[in-house]
Amino acid sequence: MQETELHDLSDDADYAASQLQGSASMMRSDSISKQSSSSDSDGAEIVYSKDNVTIHPTQFASERIGGRLKLIKQGSSLFMSWIPYKGQSSNARVSEKDRNLYTIRAVPFTEVRSIRRHTPALGWQYIIVVLSSGLAFPPLYFYNGGVKEFLATIKQHVFIVRSSEDANAFLVNDFQNPLQRTLSSLELPRAVSVAIEPSTSFSAGESPSNENQQRIDGGFHNESSSISQYNAKQRQKVHDPRDLSIQVLEKFSLVTKFARETTSQLFREGHGNGYGAIERRNHDQSSFDYPERVSSVKENVPDEIPVPSDPLEKIYCLKHNHVEEAATNLGTFELISCKEVDKLTLVWGKPRQPPLGSEEWVTFLDSEGRIVDSKALRKRVFYGGVEHGLRKEVWALLLGYHSYDSTYAEREYLRSIKKSEYETIKIQWQSISPEQAKRFTKFRERKGLIEKDVVRTDRSFSFYDGDDNTNVNLLRDILLTYSFYNFDLGYCQGMSDLLSPILFVMEDESESFWCFVALMERLGPNFNRDQNGMHSQLFALCKLVELLDSPLHNYFKQNDCLNYFFCFRWILIQFKREFEYEKTMRLWEVLWTHYLSEHLHLYVCVAILKRYRKKIMGEQMDFDTLLKFINELSGRIDLDSILRDAEALCICAGENGAACIPPGTPPSLPVDGLLLYTQQDDVL
Repeated sequence: MQETELHDLSDDADYAASQLQGSASMMRSDSISKQSSSSDSDGAEIVYSKDNVTIHPTQFASERIGGRLKLIKQGSSLFMSWIPYKGQSSNARVSEKDRNLYTIRAVPFTEVRSIRRHTPALGWQYIIVVLSSGLAFPPLYFYNGGVKEFLATIKQHVFIVRSSEDANAFLVNDFQNPLQRTLSSLELPRAVSVAIEPSTSFSAGESPSNENQQRIDGGFHNESSSISQYNAKQRQKVHDPRDLSIQVLEKFSLVTKFARETTSQLFREGHGNGYGAIERRNHDQSSFDYPERVSSVKENVPDEIPVPSDPLEKIYCLKHNHVEEAATNLGTFELISCKEVDKLTLVWGKPRQPPLGSEEWVTFLDSEGRIVDSKALRKRVFYGGVEHGLRKEVWALLLGYHSYDSTYAEREYLRSIKKSEYETIKIQWQSISPEQAKRFTKFRERKGLIEKDVVRTDRSFSFYDGDDNTNVNLLRDILLTYSFYNFDLGYCQGMSDLLSPILFVMEDESESFWCFVALMERLGPNFNRDQNGMHSQLFALCKLVELLDSPLHNYFKQNDCLNYFFCFRWILIQFKREFEYEKTMRLWEVLWTHYLSEHLHLYVCVAILKRYRKKIMGEQMDFDTLLKFINELSGRIDLDSILRDAEALCICAGENGAACIPPGTPPSLPVDGLLLYTQQDDVL
């Protein structure tokens, strides 16, 4: 293209501020580079690189500064850098000082507010990156195209949406309500395989010349220094990083003061107007003030801090150590002095029973295979679970894939019909050619995310262990097929956790898919981008704790914990990460019975919190300490005891507890007339 002397510089108002910002950024980056000269790239991966991206300091072509724009992924963070070429003889009028002034070194996207794309009628496309502070970098002109690919790459790693007010503006980490804005601040990671060495691969036609490569030697060192410095600060905040996939609790320990205040606002507003939508917060509240480090249990805590007694203890613990009984509409329950049950302050429900076995199972069936009494079956599973050999048959009924009144023949016929239907859906994505995939951004994104997630899902479990495991491939195929079956919802991280036990139990691709479909009919709203499903459950949990343990609720209120984000992972993937694999399956089949309540999982949350209430309040845990404590409970919770506690709590709450839960709250089926999956419009 023939260069013209003048271009659309309508954004000149940004130049003065951006130059000052760039100068300050350059000075800070130089200082960081010197301090971090001994550091390496620390696993940084270049996910996008584009040559001949140019800054126009003035309207004169001779003063343009060309360089390379890169997006660099490190762990769960994405950085942008622009490094000018060195030794450009054609731009002799531009000094080295000016080039350094405009250098952009490893800016994290947590500091980016928006990106605006400009497409003038004459000239090149360019973008303007606006920071959270309100300042902007100089426009970056793409001489060889690539703006669309740049935005698409960002979308793979950062939440970005098109502005409703300006079709050319893309908002980074901007959400419609305080809950979403807070989730953004947690930097919930996608499951990514971080390369040991930085990737330097480029798409066809974009390979830099050797000359350009030499011009930017040393640029990656500067970026790496900045990234290393940034990550060093991040490591100070998280002491025991674990699996990146849905390790939400660890990310919650990075919640800022702003985020906590915002989510507290969410619940205050939610209480004031029922279950209505929350108003969007102003953009000027989007800067985050990360704490220096994850706080641990406070030292020098007095040996005994007065802890308000449990209200249920007052009701049910007897003054005398003798046994009485309490009649309820669900049967007779034994009341036991709290001193006799390992400091447990709750009334116990009925004792847990052995799992449902084959001999007992046939007593629930008539001669043609129908379930004679579905409520009796659900009650039996509720109190004891199911032997593993029966799960394939029972889970299909509990999940609603097969109806309780279906016969053996009808179930077999349905399997054959559904198998054919599954294959039809699967062929849709299998038939996409590489050329089609290049033009199908949504498919490439979902496929890439699924492939990264499945290789990290339950790989320590023998069923998924080892290289080239066919079950891992089945997991991938089912999730890809589901993303086509339910295109509105698609795939979200955490779904692989929910599918994994189903595939292990069903041992059949089609059967696993349809059972997963049935489960997602109820849990799908957990993964809505607007987070309405999670919002309603966290809100209900808050109200249940207030009902069943007002002193604990007041403690959470005083310590800015009413957002209940420390229970987020429990709810999102149904305690999948809190128990061993076998115990997780037993818990799930109990929850799926919906025997006492569709929302027993919320009472399980309350039961766990109440079991540790004395420690939480006695040690005066603040928000960060509580998150760390909850995270460390993984693998240490007694499932049988918690289920008995949850049963008792559900009975105690009764109709008042049911009134705390908004209609349509997952896993209830959505209320008629409401959109099941509310997703944002595509970015591009």
